[in-house]
Amino acid sequence: MKKSIWAAALLTLSLASCQENETETIKIGYLPITHALPALTAAALQEEGDSPRIELVKFGSWTDLSDALNTGRIDGASVLVELAMKSREIGIGLKAVALGHTDGNVVIVAPGINSASDLRGKSFAIPHRQSSHYLLLNQVLGDAGLSVDDINIVELAPPDMPYALSSEQIAGYCVAEPFGAKAVDAGIGKVLFESAELWDHSLCCVLVLNEKYIEQHHKAAHEFVEAYKEAGEYIDSHREEVFELTREQLNIDKTVYDLSLRWISFDDLAIGRAYYDDLTRRVSEAGLSDTPPTYEEFIAPDLY
Repeated sequence: MKKSIWAAALLTLSLASCQENETETIKIGYLPITHALPALTAAALQEEGDSPRIELVKFGSWTDLSDALNTGRIDGASVLVELAMKSREIGIGLKAVALGHTDGNVVIVAPGINSASDLRGKSFAIPHRQSSHYLLLNQVLGDAGLSVDDINIVELAPPDMPYALSSEQIAGYCVAEPFGAKAVDAGIGKVLFESAELWDHSLCCVLVLNEKYIEQHHKAAHEFVEAYKEAGEYIDSHREEVFELTREQLNIDKTVYDLSLRWISFDDLAIGRAYYDDLTRRVSEAGLSDTPPTYEEFIAPDLY
């Protein structure tokens, strides 16, 4: 009897030891955009035996990524902050733990557009209504005495926007990089505004984690966010190396990559309360949400 008890105890300890030593894996969703560089770089810089093991999961659209995130098929993602806020608002357990970048969006227009007033009556593309791109467009129009009702807003997949501009289906667009840089590099579009001119420290993409994952794997979540933070700092000082590390995921020319990064910074990815409060004000005023989640409800600054 005593032998069987000791055997059971030893088996329990052995299983526990194996579980402790087993490498955690964290599944992170992304779109192939330069705004997701910290996640891509963190995965590229990880070494054998690092825990958690970062498993990148590529998506072709924000809708597909959000669906996977909201249903728990991935543990976290680099995602549009407004999409994640909306998910939190309807009860999905998501927590934002870091920014994807600071600034880094541009308003791209056709060569014949010289001011926001020239957009009246024309079509303008954004990737999703729940986005900072919509908020930036809203401000551009408001500053010119226009509203979103004065133009035709269309939602397009980011890779389709440069072609839509060159074929005159749209007069401009605002979207995550590198698609603005692609239009400029190809000579089919120009920058009307940079986001930094319109909205100081604008929030766009954020890193979110499933709340259940944080609760069940808190140590792994913290270690992943630390690796993510270090990756952000690494990008700004090793841009050439990062291009080589992430070129397979991004699949862009070096000239487009270099131009894209002129507008983006990754060195400070903490989500400040004042900047988030400014975002919630803009979201409410634009009619994107009646009750956006508060800083306490949505942000987990302790992990960063």
